Amino acid sequence: MLTNKVLENLPFSIRRRLEPYIEAVQVMTETSNPKVLRAMAPSGIRGLILQRGKQGVPTKMPSHHETHFDWTYPNDQPEMRELYTRAKEQQWNGEDLPWDIDVDPENPEVPIIPPEFMSYDELRGMGIKLTELEQHRLNASVGAWMLSQFLHGEQGALFAAAQVTEAVQFFDGKLYGSTQVVDEGRHVEVFHRYLDTKLNKLYQINDNLFVIIDALIQDSRWDLKFLGMQIMVEGLALGAFGTLYQMTKEPLLKELLKKVIQDEARHVHYGVIALRDHFQNELSESEQREREDWAFEVALLMRNRFLSYEVYEEWFEHKITRKQWAHMVSHSPGFEIFRQVMFQRLVPNLREIGLLSDRIKPHYERVGLMQYFDGRSADHLSGDELIAELDAA
Repeated sequence: MLTNKVLENLPFSIRRRLEPYIEAVQVMTETSNPKVLRAMAPSGIRGLILQRGKQGVPTKMPSHHETHFDWTYPNDQPEMRELYTRAKEQQWNGEDLPWDIDVDPENPEVPIIPPEFMSYDELRGMGIKLTELEQHRLNASVGAWMLSQFLHGEQGALFAAAQVTEAVQFFDGKLYGSTQVVDEGRHVEVFHRYLDTKLNKLYQINDNLFVIIDALIQDSRWDLKFLGMQIMVEGLALGAFGTLYQMTKEPLLKELLKKVIQDEARHVHYGVIALRDHFQNELSESEQREREDWAFEVALLMRNRFLSYEVYEEWFEHKITRKQWAHMVSHSPGFEIFRQVMFQRLVPNLREIGLLSDRIKPHYERVGLMQYFDGRSADHLSGDELIAELDAA
């Protein structure tokens, strides 16, 4: 592995090419659990090294899960049955959003994200001087990048929800899962329509997000699919959607996000119900450790996901290094808020399903995530309550 000192002494053009691969190796070798490394490494190679999500062709991912049939159709999870009833009552049609609203992503009066989202002072310190118009355009690009990753994540959630509906061992869970498949299809529809018709821009999938989706789709264990999608991806997305809902001044996007947030709150609630008893009562000690380590590694990948390197490659690849960009993004006010709220939603759910043992807590403490330990989990926070909290903040 090249040291930072050696890397800094290389010519800029060579360093720029090496940095993504060095980062990829660092991300994939941080885990100390060999089972987690074996499970994630193939997806890491496909996503971080080969960049399969950025080759401009459909990605084929083989899936290996078992389909669980129950010909007796039991009412086996009353809490899930209630969630299924609520999901049926709360369906909505994406066509009914106010699509007639004119959206100008560069309009400073109605910004997608606020002007102070990025740290322009730090960029100036790196020698990057942007005009006011360029700042508006960069903010618009960052907004489009975020919504693009939301869209890609929702496509992953659509396929994972279909798999989980097949694989879950609770019949009431299958009934609820069918509503989530519909929800995710609707989310793909509305995010894509917004990007295509209002922002006229779509960024490729972030490599870290590709790794997670690739690993989930191909894993044969139903509870790992649940953990990865319902708790990790959906939980972090719920926090991200909520933050953008608070920040944006664009009325169509705000209404779109409000609808999606109410769906996502049910999705994460579903994951908590399904995994709570299973993780606490059905797993061996080694299986429990593996899932704890897996969740922590995915949390790190999701944190790295929001470094928006795709925007860097478009705007600044030949002007500053990836390390400089990562430092600037990590200290930008908007991204700091995003990370805070994302993990504020995730960590209490990990606690609730039993994946924050005394063994794993120091790892979360080391990366600054234990501050969210005492928050409300998804089974104690409805979509309406979440929207009310966001509006009141």
